Amino acid sequence: MTTRTDALPLLPRRAATGHKGTFGTVAIVGGCCAGGSRMIGAPALAALAALRAGAGLAKLAVPAPILEAAILLTPSATGLDLPVDAAGHLIAHEAAAVLDLLFESANCIVIGPGMGNGEGVQGAALRCIQQESVPVVVDADALNALAQTPELGRDFRARTILTPHPGEFQRLATSLKISHDPVTPATRPFAAEALAQRLGCVVVLKGAGTVVSDGITTWVCTRGHPCLGTAGTGDVLAGLIGGLVAQFARNPPRPGAAAGPGQLTLLDAARLAVQAHAVAGEGWAKSRHAGAGMLASELADLLPAVLEELREK
Repeated sequence: MTTRTDALPLLPRRAATGHKGTFGTVAIVGGCCAGGSRMIGAPALAALAALRAGAGLAKLAVPAPILEAAILLTPSATGLDLPVDAAGHLIAHEAAAVLDLLFESANCIVIGPGMGNGEGVQGAALRCIQQESVPVVVDADALNALAQTPELGRDFRARTILTPHPGEFQRLATSLKISHDPVTPATRPFAAEALAQRLGCVVVLKGAGTVVSDGITTWVCTRGHPCLGTAGTGDVLAGLIGGLVAQFARNPPRPGAAAGPGQLTLLDAARLAVQAHAVAGEGWAKSRHAGAGMLASELADLLPAVLEELREK
């Protein structure tokens, strides 16, 4: 394993003649209204972060009863209904038809924020990782759904970034019989690398000193602030990664080749997103002279200026 904390690549410049159709579309699949609980903010925050990252369009695919509320939270996004039954659970085969439309129209799928659990969630997560047309960021409840899938490694076909915190990592690791400790700083890089190798994906193991690995190269973020330890910041990171992937990593390079001009690998898109997320947290703490109390939406609002500092001049 090569563990790196060195300088990141620069974020590519945006085309001067670009427009919302060329700057990438991110689809956020999430939200929940089953069992009497409603989780609306998580997908809305992810969509907000994707737009703050520079994506041209964000689409919210959430359960039909909460779509209007989600759009009110992020009015710059558009929405698609995910069909649910009388109890609010996703109807798997009908949700699959919506996902298939997104695979044709989006440049990156982010699945999992606030999604809850159930067979419909598991079916949606599996459908995303089994297709090959669009890269996928798998976050939060979609990670837990995949951890319940027997022989998960057989199902991975998509270009995928997983974003587990240590608890989510442990559930996946138990399913895949990976024994590395995701909490201890000395073993976290080995844990992320092992999961990336097992599934052939990029892993963002969140926490103090977030680790990003594609199974060959492993990078550890040295930036950040404790103010990031609050609700919704993980949703912001998922949307931020999706926004950068949709703009700069949607076209896969040839096997074994580096990304071309104006493009990033999935690994570098994830690393840049993690760095920007961490630096934005530092910036909030410095500007507010506070170590806690940040809102996730405030973090998202700081992203454009931070990303500009990471961009090619």
